[in-house]
Amino acid sequence: MQNQKLISSRSLILMAVLLAALALFPSVASRYYIYLAALMLVTGLLASSLNMVLGFGGMYQFNHAVFYGVGAYAAALLTVRGGVSPWWGYLVGPLAAALLSLIMGIICVRLSKLYFGMLQISLGSLVWAVVFRWYSFTGGDDGLHGVPVPRLISSGEGAYYFVLIVSVLCLALMYLIVNSPFGRVFMSIRDNPERAEAIGVNVRLHQLIGLVIAGFFGGVAGTLFVTVEGTVFPDMLFWTLSLEIIIMCLLGGWFTFLGPMLGGAMVVALRAVVGTYTDYWTMVLGIILMLLIFFLPEGVLGFFLARLGRGRTAREEN
Repeated sequence: MQNQKLISSRSLILMAVLLAALALFPSVASRYYIYLAALMLVTGLLASSLNMVLGFGGMYQFNHAVFYGVGAYAAALLTVRGGVSPWWGYLVGPLAAALLSLIMGIICVRLSKLYFGMLQISLGSLVWAVVFRWYSFTGGDDGLHGVPVPRLISSGEGAYYFVLIVSVLCLALMYLIVNSPFGRVFMSIRDNPERAEAIGVNVRLHQLIGLVIAGFFGGVAGTLFVTVEGTVFPDMLFWTLSLEIIIMCLLGGWFTFLGPMLGGAMVVALRAVVGTYTDYWTMVLGIILMLLIFFLPEGVLGFFLARLGRGRTAREEN
């Protein structure tokens, strides 16, 4: 009964069809498109992890790329400098990102709205500066290249299927969290933190837990990026990437669960397609974002879901 409340049978069928299509994709696509699809999944997962606190928690997290980069660097450094099996990186990377998110969250959660976001950017820039300047350990602005990946997933198809399985599992976990009692309380804090606190909700504790969860899944996305690219670099932690992740959420629909996945895929596709014709692909992205704000403020997926909901209501009334 609980599962029926969490997700409808129609949604389950649609997801099964989508997963089947994604599973069969490598058998019909070239190596480049398999790589691009894997990158879309990683980027979509990263945007979804941010949306855990942005769309569902109402927190202006402007430095989410830091947890993405720290997860990637922790996994890469463990293998390159530590010489241990790359499989350990998939555990250590997300945990390192979650730990950093906990530390930064304890400092920042006392503030709210823009003040919270500005302090996050400051702390995130500090982490980026350490990674950028520490040449002997992190490789500085050159980054680390040729990071070893487990042989089982070292091929293009192997990496794609690994990214697909981990992304689906992470999305399922995030969906359960959003629809759990914790998720409901988290959304009530987004809507009215004063009223939530008045009825006995520990607002700061819930926000801190939300930040750690988002940081953990951001770290997972970082380790998956290492699997696909085999490299890490300081730009992964820079604040401009954080703004790009926010744009992904806005593009897809930051009040929908799968909207950020769609937004992430759109940005990767834009960069791949438009970027082949001009270096100013970000200008195209800016124009699209501006049109979106005017005509689709709820995002692409949010727009279609709203239209679908209105159509269903009209049919029920008739």
